[in-house]
Amino acid sequence: MARYTGSVCKLCRREGMKLFLKGERCLSPKCAMERRAYAPGSHGKQVRFRRQRSDYGEQLREKQRAKRTYGILERQFRRYYGLAERSRGQTGANLLSILERRVDNVVYRLGIADSRAQARQLVTHGHFDLNGRKHNIPSALVSAGDEIRVRESSRKNGYFRDLAEVLEHRTVPEWLSLNASDMSGTVTAIPKREQIDVPFSEQLIVEYYSR
Repeated sequence: MARYTGSVCKLCRREGMKLFLKGERCLSPKCAMERRAYAPGSHGKQVRFRRQRSDYGEQLREKQRAKRTYGILERQFRRYYGLAERSRGQTGANLLSILERRVDNVVYRLGIADSRAQARQLVTHGHFDLNGRKHNIPSALVSAGDEIRVRESSRKNGYFRDLAEVLEHRTVPEWLSLNASDMSGTVTAIPKREQIDVPFSEQLIVEYYSR
């Protein structure tokens, strides 16, 4: 299973914004964007003084932000774009909906994990049931009516025992419902564009792939 294994803090610095790839650390003074808010590398501090980006440069940066936010590599991201393009409706909105419906993202949106990377690890380690059956594929796409639940055997784990105390105070998007006492969540509807809060413009991504 291919994945990025480098420093995720460098990804935020390269994009010039917090992508919240490390959960609570991103909200603390330890966040790299708080200490070194410039691009990584020996010439990072000079990036802000360079000439304005071209249209292609802006499109590329939006695509990279989306990939890095959801923790996806280029080949899989391109496949999601192809699926969005073939679906009815606006391609950009379809793409965001597909990305949000990944199992690891749903676990993150339910507040069961502090970051998408942590959610991906929890799913891969087999801590969840999807519609009553053990599930360990973070890239699988959920549909309306699907239920994700922490497995009974996993609730004895120290992480989930501590989580039970704070899960009741978590808020979830409109297209999800959370049962904190049961450590489960249900996909009540396919997410719409106005229900998805992300730090990038999907239209620029569409323009990038439409060149």
